[in-house]
Amino acid sequence: MTRFFPAGTINPQTAEYLDIILYSKEQIQKETAAMGSTDPNAEIDYDWGIVSVKPQDVDHELTMNPITIMRNALGKEHGGSGVPLEREKYLQAVEFWSKYALVK
Repeated sequence: MTRFFPAGTINPQTAEYLDIILYSKEQIQKETAAMGSTDPNAEIDYDWGIVSVKPQDVDHELTMNPITIMRNALGKEHGGSGVPLEREKYLQAVEFWSKYALVK
């Protein structure tokens, strides 16, 4: 449900920016609990945890992949955040990601 180029099949350039996605400790614990697990770092004193590092060439946040928007709308028990799907943002994501792909 996500398009990507295998890392060895292209010659990517170095990203200009990194978009660091953080979740609060509270959100991390809510999501892991909803999935029937526990935060392995629960005993550590932290406020925020890094959940994603996105390399990119623009100085603003890119839209999420459509599948990420859908999973978030499914709820915490499915690995999402429980944020309702917004049709306009979803359609913008489909438009953007139909032109671009990740390198994995």
